[in-house]
Amino acid sequence: MKNTQKTLKRNIQCKSVGLHSGRKVSMTIKPAGADQGISFVRKDMAENNIIKALPSNVSDTTLATTLGLNGTRISTVEHILSAFSGLGIDNAIIETDSFEIPIMDGSALPFVSMIKEAGLKDQEKEKKYLVIKKPVSVNDESGEGKVSLIPSSRFEITYHIDFNHPAVGSQFYNFVFSREIYEREICLARTFGFLHEVEYLQARGLALGGSLQNAIVLDDNKIINKEGLRCPDEFVKHKILDAIGDLSLLGMPIIGHLIAYKSGHKLNNMLLRTLLASQDAWELKTSGSLDKSVFLPSVKSHARFPASY
Repeated sequence: MKNTQKTLKRNIQCKSVGLHSGRKVSMTIKPAGADQGISFVRKDMAENNIIKALPSNVSDTTLATTLGLNGTRISTVEHILSAFSGLGIDNAIIETDSFEIPIMDGSALPFVSMIKEAGLKDQEKEKKYLVIKKPVSVNDESGEGKVSLIPSSRFEITYHIDFNHPAVGSQFYNFVFSREIYEREICLARTFGFLHEVEYLQARGLALGGSLQNAIVLDDNKIINKEGLRCPDEFVKHKILDAIGDLSLLGMPIIGHLIAYKSGHKLNNMLLRTLLASQDAWELKTSGSLDKSVFLPSVKSHARFPASY
C-alpha cells in the first residue's frame, strides 16, 4: 500500500505568547516540497536563520526541546512537531519573529485545528518509514528513567509516569498510534508544571509567559486551574504528545514500539542519537514496501506495562 508524503494546502498564520519571553510571537506555517522535511526560519534575523528539524540540531532540552545551529536557536518546537506527526505532515516551513514557537494553550490542539482548517496536500513522493529491527534503550543519570524502541509491526507507544504528587501520581497509557487516536486522545493534553518551580523560574527571567491559560499548574496538593483537567490522564498524555514531537525529528514515521518510564525531552533526544548511531538496529522503507497491516485502523490498547522493563 503506497502512502504519499504530505504538506499543507495553504499558509497558516497565528500569534500567541511565547512561553519563555512572555511576548507575543507571530508565526507563519507554509507548504514545502517533497523530501524537504520540516524547517524553522527566524524572520527576525538577517542570516544563519534556518534550522532543520533534526536530532543533531537539538541544542537544549531544559523545559522544552530547543533547536540550535550557527548561533541561532528556536525553542519549544515539540508541540507543533507533534501536531505535524500526528496528522501525517512530512514537509513544512515554520517562520517566526522570535526565538520560540508560540505556546498557544499548552497543547497541540490549536495547531491541529489550524492544520485541519488549512487542509493537507498529497505530494508525488512516497512516505518513508524507519523500521526498528533491534531494541535500542537509554537511561537517565539516576538509572531510573528509561526509554526504548523495540521491533513491532506498527508504531505503538507505552508510557508510564510517576510523580510524588497527589494530583498526578502514577499514570500509564498504551496505544497503537493512529491519526484518529492522536486527534481524540493525545493532542488536547496540556503541558504541566508545579507552582514552586514556575515561581522559581519566573524570578530568574524564565517561563515568563507561563500561565493558567497555557499550562496545568499544581501547588503542593492540587491542580489550581479552575477548569481542572481535560481528561483524567492528561499528564501522561502530554508526555506522549511531547515524545511524538521529539521523535518526529527523525523526519519520518517510526515502525516500532516506544516504551518509556519517567522519560522527557533529554532522554527522547538521547534515544534518537543512539538509534541513528546503531545502524544495524533499523532500516529505511517506503510505504509501498511495508505490510498493509501497518495502515489498518486501530483502537486503544489496554496492554500491561512490560514486567521486564
